[in-house]
Amino acid sequence: MNNDTSFNTITQRMLDAWLLTTAQEPAAPEDIYRDVLDLLTLKMRMTLVLLDAEDPLDWHMKVVRPSGFNSRILNVNSIFADQRLRDFKDRNYMETAVIPRYLQVTASQKPAMEMVKTKVLGVSVGYERLILPQKTDQGSSAWLLSISNGRFMFNPPHRQAKLDATDEIVIQLLSEGATAKEIAADLGISHRTVEHRLERMKERYGAKNTVHLATMLVAMRFDREGDKS
Repeated sequence: MNNDTSFNTITQRMLDAWLLTTAQEPAAPEDIYRDVLDLLTLKMRMTLVLLDAEDPLDWHMKVVRPSGFNSRILNVNSIFADQRLRDFKDRNYMETAVIPRYLQVTASQKPAMEMVKTKVLGVSVGYERLILPQKTDQGSSAWLLSISNGRFMFNPPHRQAKLDATDEIVIQLLSEGATAKEIAADLGISHRTVEHRLERMKERYGAKNTVHLATMLVAMRFDREGDKS
């Protein structure tokens, strides 16, 4: 896997290859991805979906190139293994974030490029995604390709605790890269007070360290925003 090629470059090459195909002579998926496979980075993965059944839940998902990275909170390659869509461990994710888009793309036979923010098995995830359908004038497409680029993966805290206004500001400044001393100066409190607050929050939320705490609380904030939308 390549570590330098941008997702935009790879998707543009795939789109160029897709544009060269015709509905009169439906292409094979390899015609679209052949020249980009070696360019995928560690956070990118490519999936071929075989549209071989009337019910989308019976469509088959086959891995073309797995991700080169697996988080400790979500083993992407294990979860997104070769399988029918109905066998995916998180049915809600399939029925809300995946199948509706697949149906739209296959019906229109037009590509879809988007940023996806959703949940998989309770983990907040965000990724860029390009979906390319097979062009055909012989009925329904036989396949579609989906390539994604992971952007973030957050596991919100299992324990619930209320943060006061000062705690919220401490976490905000921490997520912006400020040190405890810089936070103390900004808030006009002692360095020791900031550290005490951080230790108290780590204990409340079960965070292993300060970075883990900040990530958990960012995830919690992400969940709250999602509930409002």
